[in-house]
Amino acid sequence: MKEIADRCDIKKNLTTHLARHTFATTVTLTNGVPIETVGKMLGHKNLRTTQHYAKIIDSKVEEDMAILKEKLANNSL
Repeated sequence: MKEIADRCDIKKNLTTHLARHTFATTVTLTNGVPIETVGKMLGHKNLRTTQHYAKIIDSKVEEDMAILKEKLANNSL
């Protein structure tokens, strides 16, 4: 990880924990992968463990609300 950071001129200390957290949030959850699936990918036996990694990004919440709004609008016709 340190070599990658050096080559990319990243000043932040890259760790496996950071990589797992980034994977859980930006790669999977933001793209709609269910948290249960993310937990399996990370090898967690308990969903609570995954929830510690997985903070939901505001943009994902906004996207999900827009989808819900559209579904509700279509059902009211």
